[in-house]
Amino acid sequence: MADQVDARALSVAVLGGTGDQGQGLAYRLGVAGVHVIIGSRDPQRAQACAAAIDSRVTGVVEGAANDAASAQADVVIVAVPWAAHESTLRDLTEQLAGKIVVDCVNPLGFDSHGPYRIDVAAGSAAQQAAGLLPRSRVVAAFHNVSASMLMDASVDDLDQDVLVLGDDRPATDLVRALADLMPGVRGVFGGRLRNAGQVEALTANLIAINRRYKARSGIKITGI
Repeated sequence: MADQVDARALSVAVLGGTGDQGQGLAYRLGVAGVHVIIGSRDPQRAQACAAAIDSRVTGVVEGAANDAASAQADVVIVAVPWAAHESTLRDLTEQLAGKIVVDCVNPLGFDSHGPYRIDVAAGSAAQQAAGLLPRSRVVAAFHNVSASMLMDASVDDLDQDVLVLGDDRPATDLVRALADLMPGVRGVFGGRLRNAGQVEALTANLIAINRRYKARSGIKITGI
């Protein structure tokens, strides 16, 4: 079970940690006392973002190049832009071997009608990651959480669920435990990795909702 995993004892790298979603996840995990390593192609930018977050949290937040961050961490969250997803992971196959890799990338496009899902040959970003990283334990999670809400220190209850998908149950349990560290968040097992595509695509609907209602909506699963 998720509550049997000592998630606070983990070190977590966030690749793409200088972006909005990556910074938000790094901040919330840092507040929970987790050792976080922000990864970036630009290590100086990663270090600057880490310093800004580290001054606000109880955990340790540091910055490094993507390869160094991946090598140091127990768990690696991939929060890079979709356009950089494949190239980033191809460059890190050795560093990520044997590790739990949490993919939260949403393949989305935007046009005059708003956000929409981009079709992915592998089925989803998470499945693409699994194909690129055959020696890693790939899990899909954290797709539907508002980046601005994650970074907003005045929000002390995020009030939503995080769907966690994967084929390795101990890995999904551990990622659920990480989600549970965030205030008002519950990690919920959402099925096999093959079902990640619709969770990624749901982000387009949430963005449309947020624009229409000037909100920062999330999701909650009822009945469990």
